[in-house]
Amino acid sequence: MKKKITTLAAAALATFAMSAVYAQQGKSIDALKINQIQVLGTHNSYARPVDPKLLALADPIVEKMMGQLTKNISKEQAAAFKEYHPNGMKLSEGLNYNHPSFDVQLDAGIRSLEIDIYYDPTGNRFNHPASYRALAEKGISNLLPFDSTDLDKPGFKVLHMADFDFRTHYTTLKSALLALKDWSDKHPDHLPISIMVEAKDKGMPMFPQSAEVLPFPAAAFDELDEEVASIIGRDKLITPDDVRGSYTTLKEAVTAQNWPTVKAARGKFIFLLLPSTAGMDMNTPYVQNRPNLEKRMMFVQSTAKDSFAAFFLLDNAIVRQQDIRQYVKEGYMVRTRSDIETYEAKINDYSRAKAAFESGAQIISTDFFRPGNAYGTSYFVRLPGGGEVRANPVNAAR
Repeated sequence: MKKKITTLAAAALATFAMSAVYAQQGKSIDALKINQIQVLGTHNSYARPVDPKLLALADPIVEKMMGQLTKNISKEQAAAFKEYHPNGMKLSEGLNYNHPSFDVQLDAGIRSLEIDIYYDPTGNRFNHPASYRALAEKGISNLLPFDSTDLDKPGFKVLHMADFDFRTHYTTLKSALLALKDWSDKHPDHLPISIMVEAKDKGMPMFPQSAEVLPFPAAAFDELDEEVASIIGRDKLITPDDVRGSYTTLKEAVTAQNWPTVKAARGKFIFLLLPSTAGMDMNTPYVQNRPNLEKRMMFVQSTAKDSFAAFFLLDNAIVRQQDIRQYVKEGYMVRTRSDIETYEAKINDYSRAKAAFESGAQIISTDFFRPGNAYGTSYFVRLPGGGEVRANPVNAAR
């Protein structure tokens, strides 16, 4: 009996000690700036799987289109494409992942999500996918259902590729933002969550009568900011004006480390915009007459020469590890990836994940944040040491 009591006492002491450690870790993290931490995120966080029948139909079409494309681009463009698509995966393999809804991801500790949006000022643009019509004409039925809620109404639509990869947990940006707001209200002390928004303004018409993908004019970006602020709440956003403060430019504020602390950012969101052409073109109306993103709700993918420089997208951590480390030291936010187009899961290779974490990028994006993948390998990604956050290995004081 005495031995049992001693064992229980030891267990209680161990639990108390571990709780104290976690509490101290929480205090330490709270004292850091939000650019001095590292979190795990997901890529195309809203997406549901593409119908396998459609994947089989599209693979040869895309291979032919890409073959023609590569013949007509410059060496510089080819090198840039290779950096972001390093492994030559088929389209069907690149989409071989399956994400749950936002609340499940956030409950699991994911602290960065990605949402792709299309401008649809009239509605009825994405209701009847051309690919499903093409399959029906071939006599192919029993296709996976897709949610068409509110696709007939004007507003930003959430999907990956028009007429092809359109199955989604959230058909509209409004419904996606409401899901985020709901989870945040239920977890008011959560770590700051970054939301990367990609404005899709280019289509890839593979099928007859494909939907017309529209560019984003300045008015569309104004509408986008207004929708984010009205649904999430301005008080729950970290904006460029908040970070710039009294500095002349946003870049000056960022390189002076004028980001808020984690403690001050708890319960809030930071939105990061890829403004055009899948993030490859940063000449965008979003920054017109706003050299420091004045009164904008989102930070924008940028380069170090921009007055609004704050956020960089450098997905290939193997190629760009030293660049990422330098930018992180200078104060910038960086998103990179631990796996690209499912290649690492397919061959069970953690070298890119290791490079990503060691680079110091604040956001590491994965398609595999939990065990179990379509390839049957053991590949999945978590933060070194586990948990939902860690001190940044490059710029956080030890």
